[in-house]
Amino acid sequence: MGLRFRPPGAALALAAGAWTSRRLKEEWHASPLYRWTVGAPKVEGLGVQPRDLRPVDPQNGKRILAGAFVLAGSTLAVGPRGDPWDRPSPDRRFAVALHRFGWMPDLLAAGGEGVTEGLRLTLDWLRIFGIWNSFAWDPEVLERRVFNLACAARTICAGASDAETARIAGSLARQARTLLDLGGGPARAAERACAAAVAACALSGPGPARLLGQALAKLERGLERTLSPHGGHATRSPQAALELLFDLLTLDEALTQMGRPPPEGVSRAIDRLAEAVRFLTLADGRLAAFQGGEAVAGAYVAAARAGETAGERPLPPTCNGYHRLEGRGLQILIDAAPPAEGPWSVAACAQPLALTALGHGKPLIVGSGWSPDGPGPQALRVADAASTAALGDQTGDAPLRGFPATVLGPRLPGRRPAVAVERREAPGAIWLETACDGGAHGLGLRHERRLYLETATDELRGEDRFSPIQEPKGEPDRRFIPFTVRFHLHPEVSALIARDRKSVLLKPEGDDAGWWLRNDALEVALEPSVYCLDGELRRSQQIVLRGQARAGAGARVRWKLSSAAAPVDPPKQQA
Repeated sequence: MGLRFRPPGAALALAAGAWTSRRLKEEWHASPLYRWTVGAPKVEGLGVQPRDLRPVDPQNGKRILAGAFVLAGSTLAVGPRGDPWDRPSPDRRFAVALHRFGWMPDLLAAGGEGVTEGLRLTLDWLRIFGIWNSFAWDPEVLERRVFNLACAARTICAGASDAETARIAGSLARQARTLLDLGGGPARAAERACAAAVAACALSGPGPARLLGQALAKLERGLERTLSPHGGHATRSPQAALELLFDLLTLDEALTQMGRPPPEGVSRAIDRLAEAVRFLTLADGRLAAFQGGEAVAGAYVAAARAGETAGERPLPPTCNGYHRLEGRGLQILIDAAPPAEGPWSVAACAQPLALTALGHGKPLIVGSGWSPDGPGPQALRVADAASTAALGDQTGDAPLRGFPATVLGPRLPGRRPAVAVERREAPGAIWLETACDGGAHGLGLRHERRLYLETATDELRGEDRFSPIQEPKGEPDRRFIPFTVRFHLHPEVSALIARDRKSVLLKPEGDDAGWWLRNDALEVALEPSVYCLDGELRRSQQIVLRGQARAGAGARVRWKLSSAAAPVDPPKQQA
């Protein structure tokens, strides 16, 4: 995991080539010649009804019936039976969510009136965008619409005329075929192929049968690249692993309805993703928030794990670069691997060695809560937005901006930090040593984070150290470089600095005792923070430890997290 050098302007050149290729593809797929040459798979009607296992929100469906679309943090009021398609959207994120049809399951859950409205909105969309539109038919939007429309087709067509049903089925087939043809890069190849396969299952006829074979072949190839060799998703996002698991479970059930066994690669991917989701589920039932993923609600995670048969089988200590440390009541998860690179890093975070901590099932310290589909700014993807350390004014590689980001997505630059991990376990104790040169390149220091958990007493001792990467030559470098160690707190945790200015009391809601975070930093402060919870940015706090590192010698800060209900050590024994 060494460094990858990219010359200046490489991202701009790559973006220019990708933009040119995309424009050529768009013009070709928008042309009547393409539609005449390729056409759509010949459809005889609807097939099986794929079932999306994701939880639905009937209240959101009722809001849509009342004429209010609340999507991606914005609201569009169109009135009852209004037209959301032939008017401007509040912003691009809203427009993406609207054209993805992710609201359709909520609308159908509202009952018969919601089904009727779902049919009307679908036909209205076909009237305006059914032939071609560069935005609505972009792979980013098309993938999720194909999946959602495939799962809803039989329901909304139950009260449709034969002509309306044929129109919806034919459009779904053409959208699925276009989704396979458009491409869009390797990062979501498996998700695109899975959506096309689900659509083929929802249709009947020789055309959908051929489409299904093509989609399954592409899906198996895509899964080979998407599944990490170490378990989980190649993006290293826990949420990305969960969402792909949902899609594959839907496809697996649809194939079962058809009496067709899933390909071996699909079954193997379901098993591996299910194990990764199980590993990344925290004690409060939520999914760990790392690498662009949200702290997904427990009910949402449980829906994907409903058919789990793992039982009490013990979890492995590590998965996809994450390590778990478990005590009786203290749970720690640390990101001990580099972020994804290239097209996989569009939502990745430059936050090496970030950790999250829960005490007695309640979140205390959070790792990273930024969401690619949420309202979080790109600034929340750097080291200062995570529970890790930063040296000087270097907060890690910031995402691309400007034209390259518009074309390639806000991916991280090409430099991939080197991360080393050593784990040792003994009865009653877990010792984890990690080291990363990310965020300190150019300063000659690397960040080392050492954790020691006494499992019986739920006491976590930590040390963040900045050490010289190379032995100094000649006169020692006597520059002093400021560093910070941050612990971002969950919004439901209050914090108070003790009189000794070396201890901070953390009290989750409903916990009378709380937890002490003691340290030997030169300066301790409580500062504002934000955390993305259930799709909304919530105000919270962060504990900031500050100090000075000598360039030629480095520095360290020690800290300890322990229950406030346990006996308090004398100050001289504090970590």
